Amino acid sequence: QVQLVESGGGSVLAGGSLRLSCAASGDLYARNCMAWFRQVPGKEREGVAMADSADYSTTYADSVKGRFTVSKDNAKNTLFIQMNDLKPEDTAMYYCALRLSRCSGGFTSAFTYWGQGTQVTVSS
Repeated sequence: QVQLVESGGGSVLAGGSLRLSCAASGDLYARNCMAWFRQVPGKEREGVAMADSADYSTTYADSVKGRFTVSKDNAKNTLFIQMNDLKPEDTAMYYCALRLSRCSGGFTSAFTYWGQGTQVTVSS
C-alpha cells in the first residue's frame, strides 16, 4: 500500500507563486511515476505535470509549460511542483498521484494511488 500526502496549497494573487509537496510512503518500487493533477468542480480532472523516477524525465501540460516546474527527491520519495506566474485559471484542487511503473503512456494511463488534494486559489 502507498500513501500520498500533499501540502503547500493556499491563496495567492495572480502573478504569485506557490510550491506544492507530495510525500509518498509505503511499498514503493524503485521505478515509479508521480504526477500532479488538478480539478475544478464540474470539470474533468487535468494532468498538470509528471516525473519519472527511473530517468528523471518530466512532462507538462501545455497550459503550464514555462510557468510550473516539477521535481522529485527520490531519496525522500517526495514530489514537488513550483508554480510561478499563477493565473486565476490555475485555481483548482491539486492532487498528487503515483503508479508503480514508468511514466510512458502519459496522463491518461491509470494512476493507482491518489492523495487527498490541496486547494490552490488564485485571485485577480
